[in-house]
Amino acid sequence: MTSPQTAATLVAAEKSFADPAPAENVSDVASERLRTSSRLFAYTQWDAVPVVAAIFHCLYFFALFWLFSRVPLWMMLPLGFIYSVSISWNINGISHNFIHNPYFRSSLLNRLFSIMESITVGFSQVFYECIHMQHHKGNADRPDDHGHTIDWISIYKHGEHGEAEHPLKYTFLSFFREDPKTVFRTLKRKDRREAFWGVTELVLFVGTFVSLGILNWHYLCFLLPFWYFGHCLSYLNGYYRHYGGNPDEPIAWGVSSYDKLYNWIWFYNGYHAEHHFRPKVHWTRMRAFRNQIIKQQREAGVRVIGPPHALGFLDRDLPRRAQSSLRAQTQSRSCSPKRVAR
Repeated sequence: MTSPQTAATLVAAEKSFADPAPAENVSDVASERLRTSSRLFAYTQWDAVPVVAAIFHCLYFFALFWLFSRVPLWMMLPLGFIYSVSISWNINGISHNFIHNPYFRSSLLNRLFSIMESITVGFSQVFYECIHMQHHKGNADRPDDHGHTIDWISIYKHGEHGEAEHPLKYTFLSFFREDPKTVFRTLKRKDRREAFWGVTELVLFVGTFVSLGILNWHYLCFLLPFWYFGHCLSYLNGYYRHYGGNPDEPIAWGVSSYDKLYNWIWFYNGYHAEHHFRPKVHWTRMRAFRNQIIKQQREAGVRVIGPPHALGFLDRDLPRRAQSSLRAQTQSRSCSPKRVAR
């Protein structure tokens, strides 16, 4: 297939994929509820794509162990790095969309998928859902007078003078700030059954890692740094999904990136301002939803970056942290940022 043909195919596929119904034919994308005749999937058969991707990711995780004793270290290192990147990819794409719109009609299949995800990325999916829902409650809020934030993972929580924390500190220290006890207590207060499953997932993923270590302790020493780095990359992604956003303006809570390849591979994770504004909009409808609210976004000064979020530090209009904090505090009164939704 020639390059023009390939490009044409991708454009056609994107139109079909992202807009199952034209935006102008939907009175309100935010309030629509996708329906499918599938007996397997709850919303759309397009959810088969992230499901298959998750299965391959799980197979890749176990394939790393099989390959470790069969290929030289110089080959394993790039494979380990791919696993790191894939952790962030899964958490922010597959796992994240699963939280807001579970893929299957069957509660059993959703539970089994949650367990598989927990083992693959090395963290409880149920615990992640609790943390993420708390994130949506606070929407990267600034600390109150006592230094507390509603959002447990707010980029402002450990910052100084109302600024966002330095991206390197946030990226590499957030992993160690996670508090499973607080998450468990929150889950237990809301739903004891979910708290049980959250602990079960933790036990299963830790048990899997320990079992692999017993079989080959050298492999566990190889795996753990890449596992940690993968979660760091996830925090890096999260940092630039909010850096330069406006915690006081709902439509501008998040920062968006409309890079096409990024959104294809990461299941429209780039539409983050849109997602925070209406979290239940299905990932396949993000582009249609944006088309309906773009005028309001422009008026509110929604920040848009060029590169994918994980490479947000490369954005040519990246404000300094002090400038970002000032912009966030005054944005609701001024709509003239360097780059806004377009």
